[in-house]
Formats: sequence, structure tokens, C-alpha cells
Amino acid sequence: MFEDIIFIATIAIKSSIAVLFAAVGEVFAERSGVLNLGVEGMMLTGAMVGAAAGIAWGDPWLAAGCGMLAGAALAAVHAFFAINLKADQTLSGLAIAIFGAGLAGFLGRAIIGERGVRFGLEALPVLSDIPVLGGIFFKQNALAYVAYILVPLTAWVLFRTRLGLKIRAVGEDAPAADAMGVNVTLVRWGCVLFGGLLAGLGGCYLSLAYTPGWKDGMTMGQGWIAIAMVIFSGWRPGRAALGALLFGALAALQWNFEANGSELIPAWILKMLPYVLTIVVLVLVKRFGTSGRGNAPSALGIPFHRM
Repeated sequence: MFEDIIFIATIAIKSSIAVLFAAVGEVFAERSGVLNLGVEGMMLTGAMVGAAAGIAWGDPWLAAGCGMLAGAALAAVHAFFAINLKADQTLSGLAIAIFGAGLAGFLGRAIIGERGVRFGLEALPVLSDIPVLGGIFFKQNALAYVAYILVPLTAWVLFRTRLGLKIRAVGEDAPAADAMGVNVTLVRWGCVLFGGLLAGLGGCYLSLAYTPGWKDGMTMGQGWIAIAMVIFSGWRPGRAALGALLFGALAALQWNFEANGSELIPAWILKMLPYVLTIVVLVLVKRFGTSGRGNAPSALGIPFHRM
């Protein structure tokens, strides 16, 4: 029983990282007032480009960098339409999601089944020797450790620095922030690009660490889960990480039941459980959410028109 708990916890960490990266990036985009529904397309494109770069050059870090740039490139398209052209952010984001998925599927056909590089497991000295927790948290791949650092770092930037204050001000009242000398366009562009970089990295995690290689649709909706986790978290990186862990834990339960050959819960129910629970959580947040910090940024989805 204890070994099963350790196994589930370890797999939960591994299964949560892609959603975590994408959710933290989306927190920044939405905190600046830009709704980005194109996360799924950015993750898929990042995963495909990362896998292709890994096959071509054999360096996982270079491959991850290429995947991040691919995600940022799609984010730049969304930023141009949503920020500069004042287009409907929902429509622009959905278009990016569809375009990114189609582009990744089309260009990735040539590398399906190709063996690329991967981030292997790396036990951290001293920390990996901690009883129980060491085996769960500190015998992971390098991108998991990046995620560990990313969450507190982004929370600190968002809530403890002048830059974070500007981001939150732009997301709450862009005209007032502009009157105080904040460059609203620059802040929003930076946050959307940062979100695209992390969405691409989330995709790379899937193709370079979680299940190395490329297959069409390999994100399986995790980009949409990431957007849901942002709402669940109240637009805070730390809570978004907890939401990602919840998603990972449900995915790990599926692995555990399949590994043990258990038929207690049908496999098709296990596969849909993380997504059903995400919908339930969103309904509960909408129904019982409180005012104040739990609310979305006031200017979210509203184009900024300088007077």
C-alpha cells in the first residue's frame, strides 16, 4: 500500500509539469488583461518543434529552447491581433489553438515514430536521500526542477516587484496605468510572449521528457486544462501549481490501476476523470467563488484604447 502511494505521488509530479508550465504562463497573460485561449495550439507546436529539434541536433536543452520559441511565435501572432489590432481576444485565441494544432499535425507527420532525445531522470545530491519525499520530488528530470524554481520565482515577481505591480495594474485598469506612465502595450506584449514561451516549454516537456517523441494530439487537451487551472487558482501561480498537481494525481491514479490490472474502475472512466473533475471544479468556483482576490482581472479581455 505504501509503495503504491509513493508510485502515485511520483507519477503525479511527472504528469503535472506540462500543465503547470502552461498555467503559470497563462496567469501572466491574463493578469495583464489578455485572454489567451490559444495555449493548446502553442503546446502542440512547441512539442512538435521540440521533438524535431531533438531528432535533428540531439541536444534536449536546445530542443526545448526551439519549442519555447515556437510557442512564443504563435503567442506573438495572438498579441498582434489582440493588442495592436484590438481584435476579439476569444476569437483570436481560438484561431491560434486550431491553427497551432493543425500546423503541428501537418509538419509533424514526418517525425512520427522517430526516436529523439529525452531529459533523463537526475537524482539531486543530498535532497534525493530524504526519506519518502526525496524519491518523489528529487528523482525527476531537469524540467521538473525548472518548474520547482519557476513557481515561487513567478509568484515573487508578480506580487513583490515593481514589474509585477505594473502587470497587475495594467490588468485591472489599463487607462489608469497608462496615466501613471506605464507602457500598457509593452507590458501586455511581454506577458503574452512569456505565456507563449511557457506553453511551448510545457509541450516540450511532453515530447522530450514525459513520453519522448512526437505523436499527433499528444497534449490531449492539457492546454485547456491549464486555462481552467488559472481560473481555479484565482490567477495566482502557487495555486495554479496545486491545480496542476491535482490533475497529475488523477492521471497517476489511472496509471496505477492499469499497472496493477485493477478493474475496480473502468479504464474509460479513469481516462476522463481529470477532465470531468476540472469541469466540476470550475462550476464550484463559479458558484461559490468569493469576491476580491478570487475575481478575474477587471480589464481581462478588454482592448486598451489610449485616449
